[in-house]
Amino acid sequence: MDCSRIKALRVDNDTTQQELADFLGLTRSRYSNYENGIRDMPIEVLSGIADFYHTSIDYLLGRTDNPSPP
Repeated sequence: MDCSRIKALRVDNDTTQQELADFLGLTRSRYSNYENGIRDMPIEVLSGIADFYHTSIDYLLGRTDNPSPP
């Protein structure tokens, strides 16, 4: 997983970890552990992040450089 891409997307969109954690129904510390690669991110969280930013899971995983979903 490309955690740096997920963090960069959050920073570029001026979103705090707390805002994203609230959207995902997580604590900020749990989200931080996912974003920093300390814990493996469940598919449900990855899917939620993709929904939040209107992008694809493939983009979040670094499988494509195109942030727009097909």
